[in-house]
Amino acid sequence: MDTMGISSIPIATNWRRDLGVAVRAVAVLGMLAGCAKDAELEYKELSIYEIYSQAVVYLDQERHTEAAKYFDEVERQHPYSVWATTAKLMSAYAHYHASEYDEAVTRLDRFIAVHPGNRDIAYAYYLKALCFYEQIADVRRDQEQTRKGLDALQDVITRFPSTPYGRDARLKIDLTRDHLAAKDMDIGRYYLSTRHYLAAINRFKVVVETYSTTSHVPEALHRLNEAYTALGLHDEARKAAAVLGYNYPNSDWYRDSFRLAGDADRRVVAVTPASATAPGPNAPGTNAASDAARLAQPPGLPNNAK
Repeated sequence: MDTMGISSIPIATNWRRDLGVAVRAVAVLGMLAGCAKDAELEYKELSIYEIYSQAVVYLDQERHTEAAKYFDEVERQHPYSVWATTAKLMSAYAHYHASEYDEAVTRLDRFIAVHPGNRDIAYAYYLKALCFYEQIADVRRDQEQTRKGLDALQDVITRFPSTPYGRDARLKIDLTRDHLAAKDMDIGRYYLSTRHYLAAINRFKVVVETYSTTSHVPEALHRLNEAYTALGLHDEARKAAAVLGYNYPNSDWYRDSFRLAGDADRRVVAVTPASATAPGPNAPGTNAASDAARLAQPPGLPNNAK
C-alpha cells in the first residue's frame, strides 16, 4: 500500500528539526559504544540525548525494531522529559515501519488517550489508520482489519478534514470500501453458484446500497438480475436491469443484463397458454416484452436485438 512519505509527515520533520545538529553531535561512535547492546538498556542509565540519538541512528539505518526499543527507553528512563512525549509517537512510527502493527496501535492508543491536545495528535490518528490499512487482506480472507481501517480512516476525516492526513484518508477510504464490496461480491457469487438465490440477493443488495460508489455496483446489479430471474421474479429483475442501464449504459454488465432480460421474456411468453383468459394490463406475461423494450438500448446492439 502506498503511504505518505516521511518527508511529508510533520512529526518526522518536527523531531528532525527540533533534535537538530546538537543531538547528532552527541551521538558520536564512542558514546554509542556503551549502549550498542540492547541488554544494556536494562540497567545502564544514559542521558536522554544518548538514547534518543541511538534511536535516530537505528531509524536512519532502517533498523526499525531496534529504533522502537530506544524510543521506548526514552520514556522509561526520562518519563518527565519533553522528549518522552515525542518518543512515544516515534516508537509507534518505528513499529509501523517494522510491520509490527499491533505494537504500533497499542502505543498510538496510549498516546491519543494521554495526549489528546498534542500538536501531533492528527498524525497519531492517521498513523493508527495506516496500521489497519496496511493489513487489508485478500477478499477471500476475513476482513476485520479492513473494517477497522475503514472506521479509523473515517475518524481521521471527521476529526481533521482540512489537514493533509484528512485528504489522504479520503483517497484511501475509497480503496477500503471497494475492498469490502469485493468481499460481499465474492460471497454473493458463491451463493449464486450454489443456487442459494435469496442469500445471494442479500449480498448484492449490500453492495448496491452500502457501497454505491465502488466499481462493483454494475456487476452487483447484473447479479441481482440473474438471481431474480432464477426465482421467476421478472419484475424485480427488470428493475435491477433498468437501474443498471440508466446509471451504467456503457457497461458490459448491462449488455449481459439486456440479453438476459430478452431471454427471460421469451421464456415467459412461451409458457403462457394460448387459451388463457386475457390478463390485465399490468400482467407480466403481456407486458414482459414491452417492459424490456423500455430499457435503454445498449451501445453496439441493433434496435431489433433481443
